[in-house]
Amino acid sequence: MQHTQSSQAEAAYAEKAQSNEKAREALSPQQKARQERMSVLAHAQMAELIRLWKTLELDPGCELLRGPETGLVALRGRIGGGGAPFNFGEATMTRATVRMENGAIGHALMLGRDHGKAKLAAVIDAMASDPEMEVRIEMSILAPLKKLATDKDKGRAAQTQATRVNFFTMVRGDD
Repeated sequence: MQHTQSSQAEAAYAEKAQSNEKAREALSPQQKARQERMSVLAHAQMAELIRLWKTLELDPGCELLRGPETGLVALRGRIGGGGAPFNFGEATMTRATVRMENGAIGHALMLGRDHGKAKLAAVIDAMASDPEMEVRIEMSILAPLKKLATDKDKGRAAQTQATRVNFFTMVRGDD
């Protein structure tokens, strides 16, 4: 009985994963670009984000429509990646929504409590709705942030590799 439930859960998980993959494929190029942009902004350090923002030399006017406000989101997991879902905790999240002077609306959601970062990310999201500004944002903010993240990952990988221990088992003759 338990094996049947397990295989049913695995089948349901596989079906949902396939459905999620189809949904990702159905996104337009603009939606995929926005997803990537928001991911880069959410993972960026605030100091770097502000430093790169200042290189654009912009001071746009905006109106806060929502927040920035901080709340909790439930974290869910699956045992072995395919078991039944379960709640294993909560995480702090901050969100903000802004409307620019030209009417463009931007949103930001990120882990943590940094209200300034959420507001700045929402402003960048709104400004990126203009194709010309989107190119400037990509070149001046997102590309350097992606490079920083890649360099940080490479540094971490090199540090991990340097301290790596290879374990092996030797068979002894006295069974």
